[in-house]
Amino acid sequence: EGLAEVMNPSALFLSERGAAVPGSAVFAGIEGTRPLLTEIQALVTPSTLGTPRRTVVGLDSGRLSTILAVLEARCGIPFAGLDVFLNVAGGMRISEPAADLAVAAALLSAREDVALPSDCVVFGELSLSGALRPVGQAENRLKEARKLGFSTAIAPENTKTAGDAGLTLRRFPDLVSFVGEMFGAG
Repeated sequence: EGLAEVMNPSALFLSERGAAVPGSAVFAGIEGTRPLLTEIQALVTPSTLGTPRRTVVGLDSGRLSTILAVLEARCGIPFAGLDVFLNVAGGMRISEPAADLAVAAALLSAREDVALPSDCVVFGELSLSGALRPVGQAENRLKEARKLGFSTAIAPENTKTAGDAGLTLRRFPDLVSFVGEMFGAG
């Protein structure tokens, strides 16, 4: 029957998402000019190898290494001796730095075996100092999340929005405060 229009790509990428599980975070991203929610999945396990594995699908492996280094240097959370597997569900490829906080959240959730709330989306850029930087089109990201039934968003403290878009917006100035409040570590 030929090509069929996908009315809501975000719903398509989140369709297999079930109850909240450790290692999963929903990223409110932008693909071109359109907001798109995708699930970032992480698995952190003790390594049996001398050099732990870092396997990444859908994200730049250098970005993962940077996020792991910031988590260790700024929050005191070691990943040495642990294999890290990271996947962007649905075959998506994420290149925007706005995914940093969602990746860190998925990694911490997997490492601490604590699930993030299932009604929560995450976005924000992570600096090498551990500060969280606001990203563009925050309003569009929040509207898309609300449209799909999410009620909470986690974002950098200085995120510019015209309103709350019907969501509870939890803002954090840096990674240390995010880790402390969400995971009780750091």
